Amino acid sequence: MPHMEPQQRAMAINRLLSVGQLDLLRSNTGLLYRVKESQSAGKMKGSDNQEKLVYQIIEDAGNKGIWSRDIRYKSNLPLTEINKILKNLESKKLIKAVKSVAASKKKVYMLYNLQPDRSVTGGAWYSDQDFESEFVEVLNQQCFKFLQTKAEAARESKQNPMIQRNSSFASSHEVWKYICELGISKVELSMEDIETILNTLIYDGKVEMTIIAAKEGTVGSVDGHMKLYRAVNPIIQPTGLVRTPCGLCPVFDDCHEGGEISPSNCIYMAEWLEF
Repeated sequence: MPHMEPQQRAMAINRLLSVGQLDLLRSNTGLLYRVKESQSAGKMKGSDNQEKLVYQIIEDAGNKGIWSRDIRYKSNLPLTEINKILKNLESKKLIKAVKSVAASKKKVYMLYNLQPDRSVTGGAWYSDQDFESEFVEVLNQQCFKFLQTKAEAARESKQNPMIQRNSSFASSHEVWKYICELGISKVELSMEDIETILNTLIYDGKVEMTIIAAKEGTVGSVDGHMKLYRAVNPIIQPTGLVRTPCGLCPVFDDCHEGGEISPSNCIYMAEWLEF
């Protein structure tokens, strides 16, 4: 607004800020002003400046949310005042509190209509902050079963070894489609979810992966590449020690009787012995 006098411009900006039409932001170069959406401004009509400030901080946090401690740090308001404002905003259904899998006793706050980010909820593998180990195991088995079936069909084709090998591969999109058609998941699974499961099968030595070039737009390809997976049989069976929890334990060197990590309180050892 170069045609306006600085004093007039300042008055206009202050007026827009007071009625909730502008957001005031800070940057390295100074103050920035952003036009606030009319819907957001309407929601905050009648709120005082402190409530508007807390709402703006929560809005800027997006769907990852923000801790009350960080709100206090950014707003410079007393904790008691912040808790009062948060309760008021929750009662108006402008914000909501979501429990984070990263810290079970803490909550993050975000706008009421937002879907929490996977980093907050844990994605498909968590339900009410509890890791769904049985669900993951079922997916693990079904993904491996699909790849095994494809490998067996390739062997039974009686074609030359190279063609058999190539036809035994399946893309992560094919596996994802198979799992979706089974209907074993109550939540919507993404390709990334299925690739996470396939990676666990790779770590277990049951599956191998290769990456090939793919034409742009090919189903299941990303940036001109496609991941292919196939079931494999181990060349040799693992030794007895590797089959025990101790054989693969990442804290083996810290484990000793009487310590914080010990064989007597090891849940993995207890489960293995029960099996």
